[in-house]
Amino acid sequence: MIKILILYFSRHGATAEMAHYIARGVDAIEGAEALLRMVPEVSSVCEKVAETIPTHGAVYASLDDLKNCDGLAIGSPTHFGNMAAPLKYFIDNTTEVWFSGALAGKPAGVFTSTGSLHGGQESTLLSMMLPLLHHGMLIVGLPYSEPALRETTAGGTPYGPSHLSLNSTGMSDQEKALCRALGSRLAQTALRLRQAS
Repeated sequence: MIKILILYFSRHGATAEMAHYIARGVDAIEGAEALLRMVPEVSSVCEKVAETIPTHGAVYASLDDLKNCDGLAIGSPTHFGNMAAPLKYFIDNTTEVWFSGALAGKPAGVFTSTGSLHGGQESTLLSMMLPLLHHGMLIVGLPYSEPALRETTAGGTPYGPSHLSLNSTGMSDQEKALCRALGSRLAQTALRLRQAS
């Protein structure tokens, strides 16, 4: 059984909802299992020491989760066209994983949500790819052969799923489909890579 780690930060729940749809896409592939993990908030006053089990949502991520996964999806709300500080803080502390090469050659994808139409979805997705490339991961995007990518009038990019949380209507059908598609593509790619080795 391959494990796809879905690692995210979510302040108001939109990114967490996306993570759950990505997990559904992973779990739809035989031989694959989704593992949902969050990163905790960071404090602007001092380093925050967080419990490993938060009061709600997924368990907080550990470096062992990264070392032991067969594929990775990372997600964050967009903050000024970039990933949120808590996700960046977690990634900045993965040096030991980088030294070990544990993520090299594994598939990875990215996802984001924004509260405004031109809030920097694509620049956020690109910013999240950079550390994954440094880890030697293989970036998996969304091809235009995914019908939802051509049909969407809300979120969705070839760089990865995105969601426009401008109003309270929730995710569009296309946004949900693109999240599931990324999960399935990550799982299928990880399975192919394992079979090839």
